[in-house]
Amino acid sequence: MEVTYLEAIRRGIWEEMERDPNVFLLGEDIGVYGGAFKITAGMLEHFGERRVIDTPLSESAIVGAAIGASLMGLRPIAEMQFADFISCAYDQIVNFAAKCRYRWGAAVPIVIRAPSGGGIHGGPFHSQNPEAWFAHVPGLKVVCPATAYDAKGLIKAAIRDNDPVIFFEHKALYRRIKEVIPDGDYTVPIGKARLDRQGTDLSIITYGAMLYVARDAADQLAEEGISVEIVDLRTVFPLDEETVLASVRKTSKAILLHEDTLSGGIGGEIAARIAEKAFEYLDGPIVRIAAPDTPIPFSPPLEEAFLPNAAKVVEKARWLARY
Repeated sequence: MEVTYLEAIRRGIWEEMERDPNVFLLGEDIGVYGGAFKITAGMLEHFGERRVIDTPLSESAIVGAAIGASLMGLRPIAEMQFADFISCAYDQIVNFAAKCRYRWGAAVPIVIRAPSGGGIHGGPFHSQNPEAWFAHVPGLKVVCPATAYDAKGLIKAAIRDNDPVIFFEHKALYRRIKEVIPDGDYTVPIGKARLDRQGTDLSIITYGAMLYVARDAADQLAEEGISVEIVDLRTVFPLDEETVLASVRKTSKAILLHEDTLSGGIGGEIAARIAEKAFEYLDGPIVRIAAPDTPIPFSPPLEEAFLPNAAKVVEKARWLARY
């Protein structure tokens, strides 16, 4: 059955709540209102107010309560209404949830859902991609699905995981992406990338909404005789280094594409690993394509100029192919 990216996430959560009575939801406006993006619509009526909890406007309290509940054997799914606001809970996530396993062997099976990304004219406080903030923290898992199939499979895997998972959902994909997914139960493994397209001339390594930018660019480049391989990371931490290196060793050229700003982004970490472990296979420089180091503009024309797009990828890919 064909469903949207949003509906895939919704179904994954619903199925896990049906499967495991220890799974519950908490967040701002997720109950009566059904969530800012309506992912939790109908869940309060079906599962009841003990399992779908409307909280005060305090991300630190939401995550702190989720951590405490997880230590008592429950499996909370905490929603940040927008990923930008996750910074208010940074201390709880980084200095407590991520450290419990190491400090005293305690499982913290929480999922923090974080609607992220631009393309919706949300401005600098509702459009950020903060995944790199957390990909530096041992003890966390950071997931960024691009497809409806992966969104459902990864949210289910995240809920079943015994360690904290931050689940970034790109808002521009919610109703734009539709895909046929299985009706039955399935999961997608956390920490495993997916080869989205086979190619021979260069590799584009990407994740989230930028997968579709990469596909558009690859289609244009194919008409010019340039064969592009696309790796969809799916999980940015832990990173599937093996799949990335295998693709680069095959094509000998790499473009690292992400919507997050350039400096300190995931692309820099991947570039370093390629340089360390596949340098002798490279036939050209490692190219990074990302947003500039500025806040995301509210103005639609400025936001369009800010975000990576297929034209920018095609231009860089042509240059790299000629190198």
